[in-house]
Amino acid sequence: MPDSPLLFSIDGGVATIRFNRPQVFNSVNKEVALALQERLRECQQNAEVRAVLLTGTGKAFCAGQDLAEITGPDAPEVADIVAKHYNPIVLLIRELNKPVVAAVNGVAAGAGANLALACDVVVAKESASFIQAFSKIGLIPDSGGTFFLPRLVGMQRASALMLTGDKVSAAEAVQMGMIYKTFSDETFEQEADALVRKLANMPTKGLAYTKQLLNVTFGNDLAQQLRYEGDYQLRAGATIDYKEGVAAFLEKRQPTFTGQ
Repeated sequence: MPDSPLLFSIDGGVATIRFNRPQVFNSVNKEVALALQERLRECQQNAEVRAVLLTGTGKAFCAGQDLAEITGPDAPEVADIVAKHYNPIVLLIRELNKPVVAAVNGVAAGAGANLALACDVVVAKESASFIQAFSKIGLIPDSGGTFFLPRLVGMQRASALMLTGDKVSAAEAVQMGMIYKTFSDETFEQEADALVRKLANMPTKGLAYTKQLLNVTFGNDLAQQLRYEGDYQLRAGATIDYKEGVAAFLEKRQPTFTGQ
């Protein structure tokens, strides 16, 4: 439905999830949050989906929480919204056994920025920006921000960005390691689409195992991580895609991966 606040489609192994409230810079309300949770669960369960693209309609990626929802007389507590709306989304992204690409098409602010940073790969328009806007209204960074941002850019930069609420350009975000790369505004959609389709045609189980190892790496010491690598390499070596990759290499041809 064109008027849906969250658009969803599947094509060629790619599930595209698009925030669609451009009139409020794709800010998130209860309807959007619960719909996004449901779509991520669908992506996990649907074998046809081998990669996910999360992006926005219009000039913004996502401006975070819709403040109109939390300022009325009967408004829910902010902590309840975080627990019921945002935290499940972050966990679903990290637990999804398929790569999730955030294609940041404009401003990503507050929870919108941190939902992007929870994804496996983040690309952005050259004109896009990221803002840890929480301090400007007296809140703390949520949606995994205090977890992901220090790991991406270091404690000093993360602290400064969260305390000041300064805007970070897409180019600066690449330079500091916050995101993967930028694309020109003119070619952004085509480049982002090509990236997610490339991932969708790769060995899906191998990518999932890599993601699971990255999820635990900062909590493990070297010996623990080496053991995990051995366990997951055993699993990867039992996949059909591994056999196809080796056969294609020996036969000097392009592999055809099926995600199995």
